[in-house]
Amino acid sequence: MTTTQLTPAQHAILAKAINTSNGKIEWFPDHIKGGARKKVLDGLFNRALITPDGEGWCVAAEGYDALGMPRPKPTSLPQRACDAAVLTSTAYPELEADVAACEAEWAKNKAQGQVKPRTWDNSKQAEVVRMLRRPEGATIGQICTATGWQAHTVRGTFAGAFKKKLGLSIVSDKPQGGERVYRLA
Repeated sequence: MTTTQLTPAQHAILAKAINTSNGKIEWFPDHIKGGARKKVLDGLFNRALITPDGEGWCVAAEGYDALGMPRPKPTSLPQRACDAAVLTSTAYPELEADVAACEAEWAKNKAQGQVKPRTWDNSKQAEVVRMLRRPEGATIGQICTATGWQAHTVRGTFAGAFKKKLGLSIVSDKPQGGERVYRLA
């Protein structure tokens, strides 16, 4: 087991939070102010030793481990994010049962065809190809309206997905005084 190296300030902050405020970080040494306080908190957070709690920070399970202290044993559902930060999935069997029930419901809906996987037929790219196959073709503006894409996205799809990946040949013509129309060749 590797031990986490803590600075004296980090160690003091974690120890004080665990011993006096049930894991909530409410105290800092007098010499840690402003930017230094932010640096200490960032360092603890980046190493997953603390976790955000609605209005502040609390010690995560790894923070207890770093100090060699036992993780708290919750007795009821967490009232604060600090309490939830130290939970494991086996702490609440009723939550596991709820998750299992939701997964079973999703599997049943999928088996009955109520959950439809995304396919090529119902994709935006398929809609654009259908528009380009029409005898009148399609303008960039029409495709933007149909898909919700911006014009640069439509042109990028022409060049990347359609021409390079799918090997489609797209031709365009611009009638006198009109807008450029694109078609599949």
